[in-house]
Amino acid sequence: MNFLQPADERCPFVTKEAEGLKSVPYLCRDKSTMKKIIFSLTLLFAVVFASCQQPALKTEAKNETVATDQFEKLLAEKSNAQILDVRTPQEFASGHIKGAFNLDIYDAAFKEALGKLDKSRPVLVYCKSGGRSGQAAGMMKEMGFNEVYNLQGGMLAWTNAGKAVDNAGAVPKTAGLSEAAYLELVASKSLVLVDFNATWCAPCKKLAPILDEIVKKEDGRLTLIKIDADENPELMRAKQIEGIPYLELYKEGKLVWKNMGLTDASVISAQLK
Repeated sequence: MNFLQPADERCPFVTKEAEGLKSVPYLCRDKSTMKKIIFSLTLLFAVVFASCQQPALKTEAKNETVATDQFEKLLAEKSNAQILDVRTPQEFASGHIKGAFNLDIYDAAFKEALGKLDKSRPVLVYCKSGGRSGQAAGMMKEMGFNEVYNLQGGMLAWTNAGKAVDNAGAVPKTAGLSEAAYLELVASKSLVLVDFNATWCAPCKKLAPILDEIVKKEDGRLTLIKIDADENPELMRAKQIEGIPYLELYKEGKLVWKNMGLTDASVISAQLK
């Protein structure tokens, strides 16, 4: 059986030489079939071309909070990283991670300055205890940064772990209260609540009036001691405090309760009974 039609107006692609060659595959029978083949090929090429024009799938953005060892590893591995310190200029001057630059999160132009950073390059961000840098990391996520790593516990955790600090010791000029002096202080009264805080710490500011109200209700039974974390770096390191606000409650000089982070009056009052 002959699979080919003679070359004519019905099948113009078959030559006279191909006539009678049964081994040649069937090409076309009439114009209708040929049109279908051409349409199918055109459609196929269109699909292939369109798929080639599709943009590469965007990799999922990273926005993570990492511990000190992982943060240190990232510093070594990501040579093009932008190391961002979001503390105040005074805090930055007191000691910072090598290679870092400072953008104060409390500055009115902070978000504008943040937006000028290269979103395609990794950002390693930190603050004193992790709160402000966490806020900055959230901002960068909304702004479309590809890769952001926040240091858990901030500089408190970093220095407690014995990691390198650049320009350390410039500010503050004194180490503040020693651990021995601290223990003597908390043992001087029968019931003592210690509040480790900082002027820049938003949760600390929220906690302050709560503590003042509790002291007022206790009517002289409770002594409140407030310790500025920035002015007492030696004590912060000795006690391995990695976040503020941080509370400690002492009864007759013995530590009976501690809490890191913002808490409410009912929780604290329950510990005083």
